[in-house]
Amino acid sequence: MDSVFQRNDKKKGHMKYFKRNETRKINIGGVKIGGGAPIAVQSMTNTDTRDWKSTVKQIKQLEEAGCEIIRVSLPDMESAQNVSKIKKNIKIPLVADIHFDYRIALEAIKQGIDKLRINPGNIGSKDRVEAVVREAKKAHIPIRIGVNAGSLKSAQNLHDNNSKAKALAAAAIEHVKILEKLKFYDIAVSLKASNIAATVEAYKIFASKRNYPLHLGITEAGSLFSGTIKSAAGLGIMLYDGLGDTVRVSLTADPVEEVKAAHSLLRALNLRKSGIEIISCPTCSRTEVDLIKIVADMEQAAAKIKNIKKPLKVAIMGCVVNGPGEAREADIGIAGGKNEGILFQDGKIIRKVKSNEWVSTLIKIIKDRVKG
Repeated sequence: MDSVFQRNDKKKGHMKYFKRNETRKINIGGVKIGGGAPIAVQSMTNTDTRDWKSTVKQIKQLEEAGCEIIRVSLPDMESAQNVSKIKKNIKIPLVADIHFDYRIALEAIKQGIDKLRINPGNIGSKDRVEAVVREAKKAHIPIRIGVNAGSLKSAQNLHDNNSKAKALAAAAIEHVKILEKLKFYDIAVSLKASNIAATVEAYKIFASKRNYPLHLGITEAGSLFSGTIKSAAGLGIMLYDGLGDTVRVSLTADPVEEVKAAHSLLRALNLRKSGIEIISCPTCSRTEVDLIKIVADMEQAAAKIKNIKKPLKVAIMGCVVNGPGEAREADIGIAGGKNEGILFQDGKIIRKVKSNEWVSTLIKIIKDRVKG
């Protein structure tokens, strides 16, 4: 069932309506997902979890970037025994990624993990799953059923996207039923493939049959550039259709880039109401400033500003065609001319600014607004 969330866009004087699929709400170490809660941004460390200090260092970098839930891989018992050390040194909920050995999951629970992620394709027999569920229930720890086409035998060698989607959804539902029989309902579900069409359809099938919160992702999406594009395409379709309670943009890159991409995607869909959104033009022969460098410098400088709790649209435009209109519509904007530009604030012209002062001027205004 869909629910309608109403938001008032005062600047443009009309109401906007967004549909999100209604799901159960679960608690992950204090962060709520599902039930209309804001869509949470997740990532995963790529450090060796046996080196808990390096893992903590990376998690702190991810926290700074805006990560709200972090997952770590636990390949062996030694890494599982580091869970408590990691938890004591971070501020966001910690999720354990478990494959093959159910005993590692049991150890992670003992260590105080906030959530488990298990895969029905490789975690083992039903009795082992049941052992994990019983302990998770005692500890009030939610479980994510993570179905992945790459490790699910029933989905392998299926080249038809619809068939693969059905196999993913069937596996997820089968695994959910095991938990439901044990009266365990603190469940999140993901149904990932590297193919967008198969992934989207799998999520749609599952959402039509169960109301558990959905963790969205396109698995093995690729490098920083191609993976971001592929993830944005797939996640954008599902988010626009109202699916998703938490997201991860999976990239072969620094996980900080995953967090940045996720936040940008949510802002683009108006599902995030905080942070800086930079609007800029692609440039043409009318552009008489080095806009590409200016925007790159602006992004780097803006990324260092924290605690921006409200949305802030900043337009950096290269010429007088679309520039004045975009700059006037933004909270802060500059419309370019020859080696200078007109500064706008809240739709009003303020003054001219030399092109080599655009970034410093905008950053100062943003910081003043954050303080205020």
